[in-house]
Amino acid sequence: MKRHLSLVLLLVCALQFSVLAQKTVLDSQLLLHDVKVLSADSMAGRLSGTEGNRMAQEYIEKRFNEIGLQAYNNSYRHTFRLEGRSIVVEEAVNLIGFIPGKTDKAIVLTAHYDHVGVRKGEIYNGADDNASGVGALLAAATYFKKNKPYYTLIFAALDGEELGLQGANAFLENSPLALDLMQLNVNMDMLSVNEKGELYASGAYHYPALLPLLQQVKPRPQARLLTGHDRPEQGKNDWTRQSDHYQFHKRQIPYIYFGVEDHPHYHKPTDVYENINPTFYPDAAALVIDFVQLLNKKRPSLRASASTTGF
Repeated sequence: MKRHLSLVLLLVCALQFSVLAQKTVLDSQLLLHDVKVLSADSMAGRLSGTEGNRMAQEYIEKRFNEIGLQAYNNSYRHTFRLEGRSIVVEEAVNLIGFIPGKTDKAIVLTAHYDHVGVRKGEIYNGADDNASGVGALLAAATYFKKNKPYYTLIFAALDGEELGLQGANAFLENSPLALDLMQLNVNMDMLSVNEKGELYASGAYHYPALLPLLQQVKPRPQARLLTGHDRPEQGKNDWTRQSDHYQFHKRQIPYIYFGVEDHPHYHKPTDVYENINPTFYPDAAALVIDFVQLLNKKRPSLRASASTTGF
C-alpha cells in the first residue's frame, strides 16, 4: 500500500513539474545575456553606420543562425540607404528571418537594434532602448522554433529607428513578402525598466478587435499587461507614431506595440545593463510571447479590424 501511495505521489509530482515546465517559455539567463552583450561599451551605442552597429548586426545574425531561423534569398541581411541628422549610411542593415507556419499569412515581430551612439564623449548604451526589445525578439524566435506556429512568423531586427523609423520603412518598401499577407506587426521597444511591474500594449484603440485578446493575457509573477497610450487626445502620451510600428500603421497593417512608460534612463548614458530590472524583464518578454501564442490559437480576423481613427 505504501509503495502504491509513493508511486501515486511520484506521478502527481511529475505532472506538476510538467505543467510548470510548459509555463517556462524562455531562458531568462540567455535573454539577459543577449541584452548585456548588445548594450556593452564595446558596441558604443550602436549608432547606424558605426562599427558598434556592425558588431550588433554580427551578434544578431549569429543568434538567428543558432536559433535556426530561415532566411529570405539565403541571407538574413537586407540593406538600404539611410539618411538623417548629417548621417548617410549607404548600406544600413535590417536582419530578417522567419519560421514558416501552417499558413502564408504572417505576423511580423520587430525590434530596432540601433541606438544613438556616443555624445560628448559619453556612451549611450541603450540597454532598455532597445537591446531589451531585441532580446525579447530572440526569445520569441527561440520559443516558436520549438513550438510550431499557425501563422508564419517573421523576426525583423531593424536599423535606423532612432533616425526616423527608416529601417521599418525600408522593410515595407522592399518587403520579402506581399504586404497583404502581413496580418499584424508586434513591435517591441523598451521592455525592461519598470518598478511597478507594468508593460503596456498600445494600439488596440486603432484596432479594437485585438483588445479582447490582449485582455486574455494573464499576468506573470513580476509583470502584468496594461493597454493604452494610443489615443490622439493623449498628446505626447499617444505612442502611435513613436516607434517602428507606425510605418505599418501608415499602411493600414494592424499593430500592437509593447513597451514601458518613460523612465529616468530614457536616452541617457545611464541606460545601461545594470539598470534594467532582471525580474520584471523576463516576465515582460514572456507576456509578448503569451500574446503571440493566443493569436496562433484564436486566429482572429486581423486585417478586418482596422478602425477609422486615421494616422
